[in-house]
Amino acid sequence: MADVAVINASPLIFFSRANHIALLSHFAKTVLVPSPVAAEIDGKGPEDKAARAIRETPWIEVVPASVIPLPVLEWGLGPGESSVLAFALEHSGVEAIIDDLSARKCAATLGISVRGTLGIVLAAKHRQIIPSARVVMEDLIAAGLYLSNSVLNAALAKVDE
Repeated sequence: MADVAVINASPLIFFSRANHIALLSHFAKTVLVPSPVAAEIDGKGPEDKAARAIRETPWIEVVPASVIPLPVLEWGLGPGESSVLAFALEHSGVEAIIDDLSARKCAATLGISVRGTLGIVLAAKHRQIIPSARVVMEDLIAAGLYLSNSVLNAALAKVDE
């Protein structure tokens, strides 16, 4: 388990809405939310599940935005993705939890360790934290996560489901 991970809005929103926020605690002792990501989530209202998770979960912490370095700026990502990658780049050893494909490609070019929502679920199944990745993925999809059936089925096959 990593000591610290930094997360973007979509994984935090999906895990919160699907009532699986606790899965994140198995991958990092502290999950950091850069202030631009927190502002995006706060915009959904104080009763939004992700907004409440940020306020009420002791191992989730909002941190100030890092200065976005040129190698991240050049990708033209949104403020949330950019702030997550900037933080991870500035703090060696911090894993980024992000789903956006362009942001994941940016992370790969910069040598930033990255994992997405699906990757967390598959790792949780592999580590026997959850009995069924399919059930959790169905909850996440019901909460708004989009994955094609072919991607979902190929991923679940990796954990024998």
